[in-house]
Amino acid sequence: MSHNHQVKAKKHLGQHFLKDETIAKKIADTLSLNGYKDVLEIGPGMGVLTQFLIQKNVVTHVIEIDAESVAYLKDNYLNLSDRIYERDFLKFDLNLIFKNRPFAIIGNFPYNISSQIVFKTLEMRQQIPEFAGMFQKEVAQRICSKEGSKVYGILSVLTQAFYDAEYLFTVPPSVFNPPPKVDSGVLVLKRKNEYKLPCHEDLFFRVVKTGFQQRRKTLRNSLKTFNLSDNLKANAIFGQRPEQLSVSDFIELTTLIEKDQKK
Repeated sequence: MSHNHQVKAKKHLGQHFLKDETIAKKIADTLSLNGYKDVLEIGPGMGVLTQFLIQKNVVTHVIEIDAESVAYLKDNYLNLSDRIYERDFLKFDLNLIFKNRPFAIIGNFPYNISSQIVFKTLEMRQQIPEFAGMFQKEVAQRICSKEGSKVYGILSVLTQAFYDAEYLFTVPPSVFNPPPKVDSGVLVLKRKNEYKLPCHEDLFFRVVKTGFQQRRKTLRNSLKTFNLSDNLKANAIFGQRPEQLSVSDFIELTTLIEKDQKK
């Protein structure tokens, strides 16, 4: 049986197939291809983005959870066949493919798992120098937003601690099948040269997540679980709310807490 018919978008997988090739090419072109030889595309669907990646001087791998899409890709992208992984990106050990080599990530990401894709990328940051993709517009804006913004949060701080994040362009619902209810946004993340933090990185993640769990409160109140000394709590930084702190402020805050806990 041939799979040249169109794949049906599945709601439970958050699938919205991009049908505009100009936009697909523009997304593929956001990667610099510097510092790695492999690219992993997440959720390729019928390959609208894949077709432009495989023309580049890079080895393209795709990971797709939908069996129907996988069958379509195997029929239509013959030279890709042994690099099509029918797996759940979030649960799959990517080093079965990359063996600790560096690689870039790209995709028109399923809306329902897009934040988790970023968190998994951050866990593997030592291997991922570059990341580009399409999100729901508000998620893309949040990842790229700076302190003081209403949407600035955990995802913004953790991503920007390790990557320079740039919001590139907005994509309207009309170029998808089926059209999503909201605009989409394309961003690119380029890992910083200095992406190792000068403080304890696990503690940094905990401080950021705990601080934003109660974002209306001052850090003095939201970080109570860290059992801070009265002396430290008197520091002016603790009178602020989390969205007032820049990434470097959060690094400084973590360093202060680290010293305090060693006493």
